[in-house]
Amino acid sequence: MLGEFTDKKAEERFFATYDVILRKWPVPAEERDIATRFGPTRVRSCGPEDGPPIVLLSGGMGTSLSWYPHIAELAARHRIHAVDSIGEPGRSIQTAPIESTEDCADWLTEVVEGVLAGTGHEKVHLAGVSRGGWLALNLASRTTDRIAGVVTIEAAGFGVIDRSFIWWSFREIFLWFLPKWLLRLVASGDPDVRHTVRPLLFAALKYKQRLPEMHLFSDGELSAIDVPTRIIVAERSVILRAREVAARLDSLNPHIEVEVVPKTTHGLSLEKPELVTARILEAVRHAAAT
Repeated sequence: MLGEFTDKKAEERFFATYDVILRKWPVPAEERDIATRFGPTRVRSCGPEDGPPIVLLSGGMGTSLSWYPHIAELAARHRIHAVDSIGEPGRSIQTAPIESTEDCADWLTEVVEGVLAGTGHEKVHLAGVSRGGWLALNLASRTTDRIAGVVTIEAAGFGVIDRSFIWWSFREIFLWFLPKWLLRLVASGDPDVRHTVRPLLFAALKYKQRLPEMHLFSDGELSAIDVPTRIIVAERSVILRAREVAARLDSLNPHIEVEVVPKTTHGLSLEKPELVTARILEAVRHAAAT
């Protein structure tokens, strides 16, 4: 089974909204489709071509456009490759089922190989939010042949997603409908960003995902990661228990550094965009010096 929109009108509405938000991309970029056995994957690249490559992986239903608030600073000295994940709403076209976590890793491996082809670089840095963080760790726990380092923000795979996530989601939806002046008073982050991406997120709800469940990472998988890895979690996360995750990883793997960000939720990348951008750049510098 392949991911698809519920109807043609929903698909057209989504892509019309996508193209409007794309105008917010702050720097010149080029788009291309990287061939994978699961279908062509759309990648938007920007920044100096000889800069260290960073592959950005969005959260579920977020698309590559969710990264636009971070791009200007990230792309100043690095070659950025923002990915529309296969099997999710976006410009990538799924042509074959993704049935296992191994398939997820194989797909990302092919994307990384496509990004690196002809660049002279041997490895990429992976940065992912939520499901994107899970994708990055899922690959890094299997092989780091083409990975220089990993940064995740509120990655899935460390706790069972339960009703607390549902309640948090309802609260977020409520916030996104508030006028900007009120949103500034009751929520962290730039209200303009929430208002910009809101129509795309709601249009994406008409997309039926058919992807394997994101499994919980075992100690063995996390111990196998052998590149510098920074895992950033929210103190008030609803998908994991931040302090427990930090304690577990601190005792498991010296390559993994955990940061718990106070007074933040699963929407960390929206609530603290400057911090997220800074941590990605710090992690890339650290990996380069290791």
